[in-house]
Parts: sequence; structure tokens; C-alpha cells
Amino acid sequence: MIVERTMDPRWLSNSWLVADRPGGHAVLVDTGGPSAPLLARIDELHLTVTHVLCTHHHHDHVTHNADYRTAHGCPVCGHRAEAALFGDLDVELEDGDELRSGDLTIRALHVPGHTLGQLAFLVNEQALFTGDTLFRGTVGGTRAPGHTTFEDLRHSILDVLLRFPQETRVLPGHTDETTVGAEWRDNPFVRMWRGIDAPGATPCTALGRPATLLLRARDYDGGTKCWVRFDAGGVLDVVPGSAVVDRA
Repeated sequence: MIVERTMDPRWLSNSWLVADRPGGHAVLVDTGGPSAPLLARIDELHLTVTHVLCTHHHHDHVTHNADYRTAHGCPVCGHRAEAALFGDLDVELEDGDELRSGDLTIRALHVPGHTLGQLAFLVNEQALFTGDTLFRGTVGGTRAPGHTTFEDLRHSILDVLLRFPQETRVLPGHTDETTVGAEWRDNPFVRMWRGIDAPGATPCTALGRPATLLLRARDYDGGTKCWVRFDAGGVLDVVPGSAVVDRA
């Protein structure tokens, strides 16, 4: 299996090219990275592109959908819950749907939290494309446009994505790849949610509201991401570190 990517320098968002072999069939997973290098590789490898697979509708993941559709006539696929937000969706997917592209078997996994229609894609039981749900050393937020709840996000990560074999490759929507085993063992959010590490109890202001800071950890962009519990109602959220200020 061939896996190559480009990454947008502004958003650090990835486009993944996945092919069964040179001269074979391929799909794109998200299109936020520059398209020209991958279009060139498709030509060099003499690939037939069959699908553009979208993990979710956010602009930094769908920027170049039209480039691949125009060049190769391939359908754009995403979760049916976000069809109206895409505006140009050709195939509506649901949890458990399978697609074939040559010798590639692709299973769609519904992993809500960051967005309602967030999808991950498992390819040939080897590579797991996780969009904005799980990254190397961090997790997706639950305050982006179209988000659902922290409880959804935690379930998607602990009970869906990290239930695959430890050697499974994790190829996220931003920055570098990792493995299921590495994230199960080392990801600070996962460790805390598994009960291995104890949460903090620092009073803070999050998004302008009184809260308790449970965890602040490094995010994929070099900043931080925070797990907080709001004082009002005890609601849990994963929010940008820039939105959290400690209270004296």
C-alpha cells in the first residue's frame, strides 16, 4: 500500500493519497494540503483515483476537493449528517459503510465530537485516517463549528479508534502520523481518560466562563489544548489553550 501526503503550511492540514500499488487504484483522504504535488504523483504512478474521502466539512480539509473531481472525475464522499454543509457531496456515508478501490477496502467509522458527521477511515485493516478526532499526542476540540459533545469525543477515541490493534497506523488530519499503541500509552488526554493520570484542579476562566482546568497539554500546532470542566452544570469540554486563563 502506498501512502503519501501534502500539508498546508498555514493550517498544518493534511491531504493523504492512498493507493494499492503503482498503476493501480487510489483514493484521497481530505484535501486541505496542496493538490499539485499529489496530482503529479497520481500521474507519475499511473493511478486511477476512485474517491475523495472527507473526514468532515471544515474548510481546511476540503479546500481542493474540486481539483481532484475535475482532474479525475471522482466522487466526493462524506457523512450524510454534513451533506448540506459540504454543498458538493456526491456520496453520503454512514457508520460501517465500505468502499472498494482496486485492492483497497475502506471502512467508514462515525466518530462524532469535533463535528456531528466526523468520519474516520480504516484502510485494509492497517491504516486509520482519523481526521480531527485523534492526533499524535493530542485530540480534537469540541468547540469547532458543528461540534457535538465531549462525551461523544471521548467515546469516539477510547471505544472506537483505540480499539484497533496497537500496530495500526494513525494518520491524522493535521501533522504527523502515529500508531494506536503510541496514543493508548502516551497521549496525555487518553491517559487521563483511562484513569492512569489524575486530573488537575486549577481554577480558570475558559472561553470567558468560570471553570476548572483538568489538563493542559501540547497541541499539534505548538500551542496547547485544554480539558476543562465549567462551573455551571459541570459540563466538560476540550478547548484551545489560548482560551483558558488561570484564576488566582
